[in-house]
Amino acid sequence: MAVNEIFDDQENLDAYDDLIVSIQAKEQGLSLLIAVCDDLNFREQIIEQYETELQPEIKPYRVTLARGEPSLRAAIAQLVESEEYLRQHHPAVITVTGAEQLHFLKLGEERSEQEIFFGYLQWTREALREFPFAIVLWVSNQILVNLIKKAPDFWSWRNGVFHFISRKKNTISGRELESIRFAFGGNEFSGLDDDNPYLLPIEDLQRFIQDAEQRGVKDATLATLYFSLGDIYRKRLERGEFQDYKKEQELGIEYLSKAVELQKELGLEKDLATCLNNLALLYNSQGRYSEAEPLLIQALALKRKLLGEEHPSVAASLNNLAEIYRSQGRYSEAEPLYIQALALCRKLLGEEHSGVASSSNNLAEIYCSQGRYSEAEPLFIQALALWRRLLGEEHPDVALSLNNLAGLYNSQGRYSEAEPLYIQALALWRKLLGEEHPNVATSLTNLAALYKSQSRYSEAEPLYVKALALRRKLLGEEHPDVANSLNNLAALYSSQGRYSEAEALYIQALDIVERRLGLNHPNTVTCRENLAYLRDRLSSEQ
Repeated sequence: MAVNEIFDDQENLDAYDDLIVSIQAKEQGLSLLIAVCDDLNFREQIIEQYETELQPEIKPYRVTLARGEPSLRAAIAQLVESEEYLRQHHPAVITVTGAEQLHFLKLGEERSEQEIFFGYLQWTREALREFPFAIVLWVSNQILVNLIKKAPDFWSWRNGVFHFISRKKNTISGRELESIRFAFGGNEFSGLDDDNPYLLPIEDLQRFIQDAEQRGVKDATLATLYFSLGDIYRKRLERGEFQDYKKEQELGIEYLSKAVELQKELGLEKDLATCLNNLALLYNSQGRYSEAEPLLIQALALKRKLLGEEHPSVAASLNNLAEIYRSQGRYSEAEPLYIQALALCRKLLGEEHSGVASSSNNLAEIYCSQGRYSEAEPLFIQALALWRRLLGEEHPDVALSLNNLAGLYNSQGRYSEAEPLYIQALALWRKLLGEEHPNVATSLTNLAALYKSQSRYSEAEPLYVKALALRRKLLGEEHPDVANSLNNLAALYSSQGRYSEAEALYIQALDIVERRLGLNHPNTVTCRENLAYLRDRLSSEQ
């Protein structure tokens, strides 16, 4: 992979160039380099790139820090002892990983793994002189913050620090931990910094919960911990901070499900309403609409019971239930809920509120799905203007609004108005959520559909192909959105007369939607009609 394919911004490219120069600068002497990156996939691409670029002049080696007793010197000494090339002190770069796996919390031990690691580092300086190589120690931002404080002697001896910026991370912010800080013993945190975006590794919170489970704890605190971790995963997916989309989606469902079960057992109705709602949102993101629906109905009933009919949380619950109905093609059931939610938001929150923008946007989507474009357009425009005023130009909700307004224009054949909005939405989502996010796949799909409508097939095809690959990677083979991508690509091939390629894709798409959405869902009907039309054309040409 070329360097310009890995780095999509100048800051990371500059950091990479500086790292390469620093590795090459001391071919025959020790050079201690600290590289900082929270995205493990991105880190792996960077390592592979510099290992390839430096060969054969500088031979690459890798070593992983041991758990339990993570000593940098011991790890390198073991590697050198096993490699004759290194024992001869030939030019080499040794990449050290594994620091990001070390636990920050003590969890009943005298010292945490990170404290042991920092303790070894503090007394490593002289001992490392026997290794005349470039040593690249990869750390996360959370490790870096604590390394500076707890191993100052080692830190002062570094030859360079190289920061690679990424959206993805493996840590929880101080603010996200604020609601559960009471659950930790006083010795777990030397001080909880609310403004620290990299306070605690997410695996540590998992381990903390597992420790409570093993001790047989079943109380409101554990229920709160379950909910907090599950919702942290849900928000990571929304913000594009995840390391592995499908894995973290399942973990979010696992912990929220545990929270629901314990909240029901303990009679925590207020917490249960929120948890049911958020669990349903994760099921919705997986296309599991029939499982999401009863949870949202329960959540709405609970909120009405606890808060009354006129409360913003009830409006949000109405919106979410309506969204599930819309996803299932049940537009007549969704519409009155959206109208009710919008009226509630306006009454309770005033016209200048993001809840009003969301409700306006959602109602407009229903109208658009029904071909009621003249009713949809003013609502889309109002939502976009409101989100821009409240959130600024660079926010995912603004990208969503641009995308939806463009979709309306595209449906009306107003292509010259739709295209720049689609392009803006795609650029915004890429910037705010990263290249690998379901919203980016949606945006690619919509822009491709616009190009197809204009017979710009050579521009549409790579976008459809990329969207399909992205959805398969993030959502799995059985997701309704994957079926949507297969259907779209098939329709493109059909328009080009590539009938055999189109038929295979239509068959795959129809199989998915029939099983996941049912025989009468609008998407299933459309896909079935597309396949039938294609086969009619094939038979008429034979």
